Amino acid sequence: MATQAEFLSTTRWGKKAGIVAIAASACLMSVVGSHVTAPASTSQSPVLHGVFTVAKWGDDKADKAAKDTKGKNEANLDPGSLYTIESAIGARTVWQRLDSQKRQITGQGVTVALLDSGTAAVPGLESAGKLTYGPDLSIEGNGSLTDQDTFGHGTHMAGIIAARDAATLTAKTISKLDPSVQLGVAPDAGLLSLKLATTDGSTDVSQVIAALDWVTEHQTSQNGSKVRVVNLSFGTDSVQSYQLDPLAAAAENAWRHGLVVVVSGGNDGNGFGRLTNPALDPYVIAVGASDNNHTVAGWAKPTVAAFSNGGTAARHVDLLAPGTSVASLRAPGSNVDVNHPEGLVSGDTTGRLFRGSGTSQAAAVVSGSVALLLQAYPNLTPDQVKALLTSSATPVAASALYAGAGQLNIDAALSAVAKSGSGSAWKGIGGKDARAATQAFATSTGQGSINAARGGNVLLDANGVALDGEVDVQGQPWRSTDWWNAASSLHAWSGGQWLGTTWTGPGWAPAAANGLQSARWSSARWSSARWSDADWSSARWSSARWSSARWSSARWSDHTWG
Repeated sequence: MATQAEFLSTTRWGKKAGIVAIAASACLMSVVGSHVTAPASTSQSPVLHGVFTVAKWGDDKADKAAKDTKGKNEANLDPGSLYTIESAIGARTVWQRLDSQKRQITGQGVTVALLDSGTAAVPGLESAGKLTYGPDLSIEGNGSLTDQDTFGHGTHMAGIIAARDAATLTAKTISKLDPSVQLGVAPDAGLLSLKLATTDGSTDVSQVIAALDWVTEHQTSQNGSKVRVVNLSFGTDSVQSYQLDPLAAAAENAWRHGLVVVVSGGNDGNGFGRLTNPALDPYVIAVGASDNNHTVAGWAKPTVAAFSNGGTAARHVDLLAPGTSVASLRAPGSNVDVNHPEGLVSGDTTGRLFRGSGTSQAAAVVSGSVALLLQAYPNLTPDQVKALLTSSATPVAASALYAGAGQLNIDAALSAVAKSGSGSAWKGIGGKDARAATQAFATSTGQGSINAARGGNVLLDANGVALDGEVDVQGQPWRSTDWWNAASSLHAWSGGQWLGTTWTGPGWAPAAANGLQSARWSSARWSSARWSDADWSSARWSSARWSSARWSSARWSDHTWG
């Protein structure tokens, strides 16, 4: 049976083999061949794909380590809390610095585009100006679920990147903050959320390409802030050359137009031997996950997480970032939330937190860090950012095939820029000053197969028919030359049309009268009837139970979302 694409291959959602919704939202269990059943409303057991030893929600060992004598979760004891991770990579030290405008370096003025399953405006993400919704390019964008994170993955990433509880952030107060206050790596960065995945985490490569094209052509958000970073915790098993692959070309095109594209490297394990697509493109920042071995002190001498993809001498992850047992924001009522109660952080009296492991989380840590770097030094190019992060990383006792340059150290990266700018002999990639760092790999123009880019992960429609061949998700013929000419010249999108077919509304929706509602791109139904609201009427979401059960043939692979 054909498998379907999803957002999970780089996220680990479960601390033990147990019930999962469907293989795609699923989560990869810690025991190979563990029995997995679907919810009672699903008529068949899911078809599993690959080796399920990488990635999970929840971690009972981390939960235990994080509890005080009364059983309450304490962020300063939690090896996966944002407080602990940010301290380990130097982010909280960076916050105490000032940029050239005398502002704390907390991501101010930088927006991170999050291409994922949507983002829920939960506490920590609900403040005015924090969250902007770009076009919903998911199949659910054709119905009543527009912009809602029905899967739960995107909200978790958003919390890591830029969660912001109410707190005063000054040089004097930052070191005295209660560790339980939820602050992402770049707490004052903005988020531009593009929803690509549905309730079960499904999406097609063409939707991801369309989203990358949209962000590349819309680098100024509605509020005037600049999009500088793209977080893509997603990957497929494509084995065609990155120079031919259209997904890799779309990511590289965004990079060449000034966006720092951060991609998860995959959760297939150290021995897998290659990165997922588009992390395989050597221009983007490919991120692997480091492991603290369930202790706060473990971040001082981290190891490579067992689930993190190993690569080759020609292409491996560029660096590691904390990606194990990460406690971030929960999307109540989402697929992951309902079907993975083991992900709830034990002892968390607020009920806000969910724990997950994967290169997805690691990529989000890097994206937040890039936002800090770009606030401090806004003129850095994507190549310079990559040079700084890799040259300043903390060495890890492992081969570069698995660890890249080592673990992210954003404090060291900023210090390196300061020294370089003041005439220091600090050198970047290849012995060159980071200010002159330029990558010179062969370029991608995406003239290969879009079907090969799927890597065997294809959508099934409501009738069980596979989306297969050289077509996009709407069934339009894929003409690689026409696409590349349009995308590379920033003309792939016109209003709500991508390559001449309607995908979304024509522009930003009118702002709410009170100014507090998140800005949103207008919506419109797709031209294609295949994914109409009528066809997907059984995929209604309830916070009480998951009810998208009519998809007996819609089984999902475990090798796509980071």
